[in-house]
Amino acid sequence: MATETCMTGICQCSFGAAPTPLTVPVPTVLCPTLPAANIMDNIPFANITPFGVCSSLAFPATAAATTAALGVLTPMPCVPSTPAPWVPGSPTVLVRNMPALSNSSKLMCIWGGVISITFPGQVMVQVK
Repeated sequence: MATETCMTGICQCSFGAAPTPLTVPVPTVLCPTLPAANIMDNIPFANITPFGVCSSLAFPATAAATTAALGVLTPMPCVPSTPAPWVPGSPTVLVRNMPALSNSSKLMCIWGGVISITFPGQVMVQVK
């Protein structure tokens, strides 16, 4: 079952060294008390902050540092680049007129990383 993601949800990149919180700058919809995210909350540095260091050789800084170190992988400070929205969004929930971001959504970085939600920022409790 997918859970909608809200501000303070935790993201992780497959090439990044550290998780980072998701930032939602426009608090128009709450889930339940924090601003809800949608698939367009993909802007580097505004929504997606760096993941420590990047180990992708597609990232020019890492490739250059690795070359300078004679082929020894040398991760460099992350600079996320995410030009496309998160996919997939929630098919039934809209936030700011766009599909809501769920914990099963993924975001692609142009340096080859896949960014995923490791904690949606809220906990769903089922009462039986």
